[in-house]
Amino acid sequence: MKHLLTAIAWLPLATCLGLIPTTWAAQETAEKNETKNETEVVAKAQQSVTHHQVKIAGKTVAYTATAGWLIQKKDDKPVARFGYTAYTRDDAGPAAARPLTFAFNGGPGSSSIWLHLGILGPERVVIADEGYTPPPGRHEANEFSIIDATDLVMVDPVGTGFSKPLGKAKGKDFWGVDQDIKSVAAFIKQYVSENRRWASPKFILGESYGGVRGAGLAQYLQATQGMNLNGLILVSPFLSMVSGADGAAIDLPYALYLPTFAATAWYHDKLAQKPPELKPFLDEVERFTRNEYLPALVDGFTLDAERKKAVAARLAAYTGTSADYWLKADLRVSHQQFLQELLRDERRIAGRIDSRFVGPALNPLAESMDYDPFFPAVGPAFTAAFLDYLHNELDFGHDEEYQVSAFGVEWDWKHQPPGERWWMPYPNLVPDLAQALVMNPGLKLLIQQGYYDLATPFAAMHYDLAHLDVPPEVRQRIAVEYYEAGHMMYLHPPSRQKFRADLARFIQTAAGGGG
Repeated sequence: MKHLLTAIAWLPLATCLGLIPTTWAAQETAEKNETKNETEVVAKAQQSVTHHQVKIAGKTVAYTATAGWLIQKKDDKPVARFGYTAYTRDDAGPAAARPLTFAFNGGPGSSSIWLHLGILGPERVVIADEGYTPPPGRHEANEFSIIDATDLVMVDPVGTGFSKPLGKAKGKDFWGVDQDIKSVAAFIKQYVSENRRWASPKFILGESYGGVRGAGLAQYLQATQGMNLNGLILVSPFLSMVSGADGAAIDLPYALYLPTFAATAWYHDKLAQKPPELKPFLDEVERFTRNEYLPALVDGFTLDAERKKAVAARLAAYTGTSADYWLKADLRVSHQQFLQELLRDERRIAGRIDSRFVGPALNPLAESMDYDPFFPAVGPAFTAAFLDYLHNELDFGHDEEYQVSAFGVEWDWKHQPPGERWWMPYPNLVPDLAQALVMNPGLKLLIQQGYYDLATPFAAMHYDLAHLDVPPEVRQRIAVEYYEAGHMMYLHPPSRQKFRADLARFIQTAAGGGG
C-alpha cells in the first residue's frame, strides 16, 4: 500500500503541483473552504461581463467574456459555487450554429489557468520555452486562441479557482473520480440550460487527469443527461492507473514509460549512436518494448540471467544510461529514477512534465528527482499573469481567493465502471470511453500528445487506445496528433501553432456532424 500511495502522489497532476509552497498549504486552504457554510460564502451567482477584440489567424474577432460562478443545488439547497470563465463570439450568428467547448485541466486539484492562458483563451502568458521565465508574469493577445472556432467555457472544479462547497456539503462530496464526474456534469448541464445552448454542437476538452474526467463525462452525460457530445478532445491524457502509473510494483507501466525515456535521452544527446530522426527511433523502441522488454518483465524474477543481461544492454543503449544501472534495478526503473540518473554526471535533472526542461540537482546522490524543473521555470509566471488578467481585464475576483492548486485534498480514487456492480479501487476510464464512442456514433475523439511527456507518456496512451473494446468503425472516428514537446506542448512555439490548427480543424469537422 505504501508503494501504491507513492505512485498515486506522482500521478499526472496536470501541470500544477509545486506552485504553492507545500501541499499542506493547499490542504489547509481546502479545509478552511470546506468548513465555511452558506452564511459565510454567499450562495448567489455572480459574474462580470466585459467586451473585447482579439486578432486570430489574421482576422479580428469581437467577443464577450463572462467571469463568475454558478450556484449548484441539490434538493433545492446550495451545495457548491462553481467558477468558470466563458467566451462567446459576438458576430458568429445564432447560438445553435456555434460550437460550445467546455475545457479543464486535471490534477486532480488543478484550476484551468494552464489551458486558459496557455493556448485556448484570448490572452496568453509569455513564457521562455525550455527555460526560466523571469518575473513578473506577463500576458499578451493570443493569436492562437480557439475562440474564433468555438465558444469556450473554462471550468474550475470544486476545490479550485473560486469553486467551493456550500451549506452542508463537504469536500469529500466532490473530491473523487466519480464524485468529480457527476459534479462537473451537473455544472455543464446547468450552464447549457441557463444559457440556452442545448442546440449547439458540444465539445469537452480535458488535459492530463482531465482524460479521466473527460472520458467519464462523455459517457455519463449521454447516459444520464441525454447530452450527446460532438467531440471529445484529450490533451496528454491519463486514463488508467494500471497503464499510466509506474513505481507501484506493476510491470506494465515500466514498459510503457520506456519510449519516453528514449525520447528524452535522444533530445539531450545522451545516446552513443544518436539516430538522425526521432519518430523512426521511437517506433523501434516501441517494438522492442512489446517484443522483448515487456515479455522479460512478465517472467519476473525467474528471468534467465543471460537474457536479463541482453535486455539490460538494449535498455541502456536506448536511454543513455548503463546496463549495470538497469541490472541493479532488475530492469524496472521508474520515471523519477530515470530523470535523476540521466544527467547525474552534470549535477542536473530533467523535467517530468516536459523532459526538455532541466535544472540543477538539489541532491546529486538522490535515487529519484527531488523536484520538477518545469514548475519553477513557468509556474509563477502563469499565476501572476492569470491573476493580473482576471482582476484587471475581466474585472472579477478582486476580493476573493483564486485557488490555483489544491493538491493537499484527499482524493477518492475508486471508480464504478458503467454497467458494473462493483467499484474498482483504482481508476480505469478506458471502458467508459469505449462505451461513449459505441453508444454515440456522432462522437469523434481527438488526442493531442507530446513526445517528451513523462507525466502521461505516449506509449501508455497507445496501450489504452489499443484496449478500447470497440468495432473497427469506431476507430475511424479517433485521431491522434503528436508534438515534439511535453505535457503542455502548447508552450513550445512550433507545437503551439500545430496544436491550434489541429484543434480548430477537429472542431470544425466534428461540429458539422450535427448535435
